[in-house]
Parts: sequence; C-alpha cells; structure tokens
Amino acid sequence: MSRTVKNKRPYLLLGLVLLVALLLVHHWLTDLSLFPEAWDVQLREPLDTFKQWSIRNQTTHPIFLYFFEPISDAIDFALRRAEAFLLWLPWPVLLAAVFLTAQKAGNLRLALLTSFCLLFMGLVGLWSQSMQTLALMTVSVLISLLIGIPLGIWAARNAKVERRLRPFLDAMQTMPSFVYLIPMVLFFGFARVPSAIATIIYALPPAIRLTTLGIREVDRETVEAARAFGATPRQILFKVQLPLALPTIMAGVNQTIMMALGIVVIAALIGAGGLGKVVLDALRGLDVGLALEAGLAIVFLAVLLDRLSEAIAVRNRTGAAVENGRLFPKSWQTNRLITRLEAGLDWLYTSSGRMLDRLASLSRSAFVMRHAYLLASLLLLGTLLWLGRALGWATFPADWRLGIQEPVDTAVIWVRDNLFEFELGPFLVGTRPLSNFIIIQLLDPLDRLLQEQLSWPVIILLVGLAGYWLSGWRLAVGGAVVLLGIGLLGMWELAMVTLSQVIVAVFFSLLIAIPLGVWAAKRDGVAAVLRPILDFLQTIPTFVYLVPVVMLFNVGRVPGIMASVLYALPPAIRLTNLGIRQASPEAVEAAQAFGSTGRQLLLKVQLPLALPSIMAGVNQTVMMVLAMVVIAGMVGGAGLGLEAVNGLARNQLGQGIEAGLAIVILAVVIDRLLLAGAARTSVNGNR
Repeated sequence: MSRTVKNKRPYLLLGLVLLVALLLVHHWLTDLSLFPEAWDVQLREPLDTFKQWSIRNQTTHPIFLYFFEPISDAIDFALRRAEAFLLWLPWPVLLAAVFLTAQKAGNLRLALLTSFCLLFMGLVGLWSQSMQTLALMTVSVLISLLIGIPLGIWAARNAKVERRLRPFLDAMQTMPSFVYLIPMVLFFGFARVPSAIATIIYALPPAIRLTTLGIREVDRETVEAARAFGATPRQILFKVQLPLALPTIMAGVNQTIMMALGIVVIAALIGAGGLGKVVLDALRGLDVGLALEAGLAIVFLAVLLDRLSEAIAVRNRTGAAVENGRLFPKSWQTNRLITRLEAGLDWLYTSSGRMLDRLASLSRSAFVMRHAYLLASLLLLGTLLWLGRALGWATFPADWRLGIQEPVDTAVIWVRDNLFEFELGPFLVGTRPLSNFIIIQLLDPLDRLLQEQLSWPVIILLVGLAGYWLSGWRLAVGGAVVLLGIGLLGMWELAMVTLSQVIVAVFFSLLIAIPLGVWAAKRDGVAAVLRPILDFLQTIPTFVYLVPVVMLFNVGRVPGIMASVLYALPPAIRLTNLGIRQASPEAVEAAQAFGSTGRQLLLKVQLPLALPSIMAGVNQTVMMVLAMVVIAGMVGGAGLGLEAVNGLARNQLGQGIEAGLAIVILAVVIDRLLLAGAARTSVNGNR
C-alpha cells in the first residue's frame, strides 16, 4: 500500500463513520430523504423576472439597442438571405453543384453518394425544411470559422492566450449542448437567431483547437528557413504555416460542421424551424413515419456534409484533370458487366479531361488553363439556372415523393401488435416485458435507493469520500459543494431520477460495448464489420436515435435509455478495442511463453493493461449518456430532461435554466470523478 493511501486512511475511516451515523439518523431518528425546501435559492423567480424585464426593455434599453439588437439584426439578415437564396435556387442547380464539388474533391462514388443524400430530402417532401436547416448551418459554421480560426492562430502564436482559452474550451466541450440554448433565450428570445448564436458558440472549440494544433505542428526547420530568407511574421503565417497546417485546419472545419448540425436540430426547442422542428412535432404527436422521414433527411444531410468536408480536407490539389476513381469494389471487377461499365466511365472521364485541356489551350490564358474545371462547372450551373428559372424548377416535383411515411406507420402498428408482447414457450417476451423489467427491476429500485434509503446528505458525503480517495481534498470538497448546488436549485429529486436513468443506460452500454470491444480486438474481421456501424452511430444527430426506440418502446423512460445506449456505444467499443490492441507486446509474449491460455491472457494481462483506455471509454460513455438527457425528455423521459424540455416548451425560462444548470452540475461532478479514477488507474497500471 502506498504512503499516500496510508495517509488518507484516517480521514477515510472518519468519513465512513460519519456516513454510518447519517444512515442511522436517517432510518431511526428523522427522515432526510427530501432536500430542505427552505434551502431552495428560488433561482427561477429572478430569472423569470429578468426575462420579463428584457421583453419590456428590448426596444428602449441601450444594451439591447446598441449591442444585442445589432448582433441579432446582422445574423437574422444573413439567415434570411441564405434561406431565400437556397429556396430561390432551382433544385437541379444545387444538385449539380454538390455533384461537381464532390467529383472534384473526391471521385465519382463520392459524387453519387452526396447527390443521393441531397436528392432524398426532396423525395420525402422535405426540401424547403432541409434548405432552412442548411441555411442555419451555413451561416453558423461560417461565423464559427471566422471567429475560431483567428483565435486558433492567436493561441498558436501566444502561449498565454492558449492557456487562458484552454479552460473555457474544456468547459464548452463538457457541457451538454442543450445548455447553450439557455442564455441565448434570455438575451435574444425565441427564434432562429438565438439558435444560430448557440450553434456558433457550441461549434467553436474544434475550430480553435485544431487551428492551434495545425500551426504548432508545422516543422520548425521550415519556419526557420523562411525566417532566414527574410520573411516577415505575416509572410511566414500566410505563406508557410497556414498552407502546411491546412489539412489539420480542414479537419477542424469538418468537426465544426458536425457539431453545428448536432445542436441545430436541438435548437428546434427554441423555434429554429427546419428539419429539427419536423422531428420534434412528429415525436410529440407520435407520428413515427414523419419522424423517420425527417430523421433520415437529417442523417443524409450529416453524411453529405461530413463526407464532402472530409474529401475537401484530404484531396490532392495538384492538376486540374477530372478523375473517375473506382465506382465498384475491387472484388466486383471480375464481373464482365462491371468491367465494361467501369471502362465506359473511364472513357467518359478521360474524354472530358481532354476536352477541358483542349478548350483551355485554345484560350491561351494561364488563368483558364489553371481553372478549366471550375469555369466549365460554372458554365454548366449557369445553363441549369437559366433553364430552371424558365421552366419553374424552383420547387421539388411533388409527384416524385417516396411513400415512406405510410409503410412506416403500418410497421409501427405491426410492431405494437406483434413485438410489444408475445409468448415464447413459458416465457413472456417482447419490448413491453423488457420495458417493464427495466422499470420495475432496475429504475424503481435505484430511485428508492437514491432518494429514500441513502438520502441527500449521504450521497453528498459519498461523492466527497470518492473524490478524496481518488484525488484529494480539492476534488472532495469541490465535488460535494457543487453537488449541493443541485439541491439549492430545488432539483435534487429530479436529479436523482436522472442519475438512476444514467446508471442504467451506462450499465447496458458497457455490458454491450466492452465484450464487443474485446471481440473486435481479438478478431480483425469483427473490427472491420463494426467500423462502418460505429461510424454511422457517431455521424447521425442525437435526435434521430429517438425514432426507432419510440417505434419499439412507445414513450416514457425506457426509450430515452435505449436511445442513450445506442448513442454511447461507439467510444466504449473503440477504446476497449484500442486498449487491448495496444497492450505491451512484451508482456503478452511473456505470458504466452509461460503457457497462459487465451482466457488467462485476456483477464490477467491484456485487460489490466488496457484498463486506462477502458476507463477513458467509460468516461466518454457517461458523458454521452448525460448529453442525451434532454433529448430523452422529448419522449417522456422523467427527471431533469423532461423538466428542461417542459420549461422551454411552456416559455417558463426559470424552470428550464434551473434544470439545465442541474444537468451541468451532474455532468461536471461525474466527469471529474471519472477523470480522477482514470488517472489513478493509469498510475497504478504504470507501477
């Protein structure tokens, strides 16, 4: 036993004695299960009062007239112009623009994929809503990059700025996305503008971090060579550092886009409109067919933006010739029909490239020769624009609509009649028995344990003891005091309901993820099969997880838990797989040399060595489950999520902010304890 642990032992024993004393008082003398109402700071009342004040003074007070209003007007102008342009643009023009951009950035396969993603939005009758979401995305991401990239450059060139920004960026990436909506509603009301501003702030961290990282990773010798040739700091930045850092910066752009899409959908709670509003209204009305259509449109928009931005980030910018790439996998190339089709596509692309080169050479202009593909694309788009406006192609053809909604609603009825409950021999199985088992055997006992049997002072003391054992006095006192804040907000009982749901969701996530991660580490084929599934689960926005679980479990606490499990699986699987694969080869070979079986090797060597990585996966799993709390509230998940959703839906801002702050406190306390546990595990593993 280490000296540090021995020094802590008296205080830990004293804490355990106090814990037992509190339990005896609670069960024998006085009931401590309810947090004292007299301690409630009543935060919602001043918040609601401030909201009423802001409504009354929006047209008169200087802070609104000269600060908030100009910001709001500028963003609203940009949003309206972007949305009006996208809706004015004939749909074939936008489709062709996406195809040509993807073709230039990647290949034909990417061009067809992104074009289908865009086409799907029209085929399900959601073209205008998709353009609204795309307009909000475009404006928000551009503003995020206009702020984030300069800040990233400044942080890369000034260590003090980077140190001061780091805690803010850490906090921004820790807080659930819902929390960003709360202050925006206070100052900007309900509509698209607060949604855009919340999206801008939420999407900033990756743009700043990856810009800083990219510039700092530029080879020092290259910078010194430029400085030796007399380059000014500005020339070094624009002609050396930024070009070399561009791949990393573009990766930050990709992450910014995906984070922005994640919160744009949640922003439907405060009136953002677009696809998020369609999903939200459909879920509230239990219209699963419409929710699935809108959810798939969101998925395809995410895939389009993700693949296109990723391709632009990694594309080879040398040469202007049009490239085809392989449309079908190599294993299909033995098929005669596939071979002929590929040969035809190669001829088409080679001919197009030669024609572009010939036209460029005839012009005898270096600019035309350098930008032949761009100019030809603009000519094609201009022709399509003229035809589209002349022939009335502004709206997507209604008779092209895919009939997804009706079959899905029929399937929901079938699921309700056949999968909710049925007999399998002597057992009653189905989603309803599973739901009842989770509620009766897991959630209700946990609720009783946290609220009735342990009581609030015991839980706060347990957090303090855990913090002291894992790290020290700072985490112990900080964790206990911060957790006490939940009670002072009047949210203790709801927080315990949420905590019980988080515990159950994390339990199921790890029960599935760790064995799958071990299996993937042992079998390359399993890892290859899991990779696209995990990529898909990490790409789709959180809203979309609600659609299948509502189909299977209706509404309530269980569908929120199941959605959280799906959302939280990827990091735990990936980090378990990574941890086992990176286990020390020398230790593995030594264990094998001593005759260890495969099971002994896994349990006594690989898993202990992989424990720090697995603990990091547990941390990520818990935080992702907490990020789904508000989303789960939209389908009847009890606790803080439902309180926050109801607060915003009923325009009761104080209630929504109290619930949001309680979620943040819960997330921060759990995050710090898990980080301390992971650090302790890593230290013990290195001894």
